[in-house]
Amino acid sequence: MNAIAQLLARTGLLKLDYHLLRAAMVIIFAWFGYDKWFESEIRGLLPIITHGPLISWTIPVLGIRGTAILLGTSEWTFGTLLLLGFWNNKAGMLGALGSTFTFIATFTAFPFVPDAWDAGAGGFPAMTNNSAFLLKDLVLLAVSVYLLKEDVKRIVTRNEGTARTGLQANSPAVASGSPTGATPSTR
Repeated sequence: MNAIAQLLARTGLLKLDYHLLRAAMVIIFAWFGYDKWFESEIRGLLPIITHGPLISWTIPVLGIRGTAILLGTSEWTFGTLLLLGFWNNKAGMLGALGSTFTFIATFTAFPFVPDAWDAGAGGFPAMTNNSAFLLKDLVLLAVSVYLLKEDVKRIVTRNEGTARTGLQANSPAVASGSPTGATPSTR
């Protein structure tokens, strides 16, 4: 086991976790967001949406089409912010925050979804498709929180590094790339 652990550590493969999880979430939000633009998708999700304590308001207030637009737009926005997070931690943080709220909202429907437990198999804990569909949101929530933590850590670390050097991020010295912190002279 130690040899396998050392081999994995040397390959550098395990350093990809942050980027791999971010890429996976971008793909998921792109795909889920695309599906939401179709009324048939929202109709299929009605048992979940109407029983979710944080999302049940959408159908009565927005209707099916409005809910589709809200969810599709939200998911594409969060996916885009997560994608931008490869280059900009603040955009990534906003995407991860939106992603976290998304999966909190959907996972809280888990205990309230009708027909969640397979009566033919004895009920709880035998899941039906409704509960299995929502259970994946627990993993997506964990990934969202991990990305949020990593982006916040990167932002705070960068801000602390800037504060230690005495430079403000928007100062002329930083903007000019001056290593001494002095503003460039005019000639």
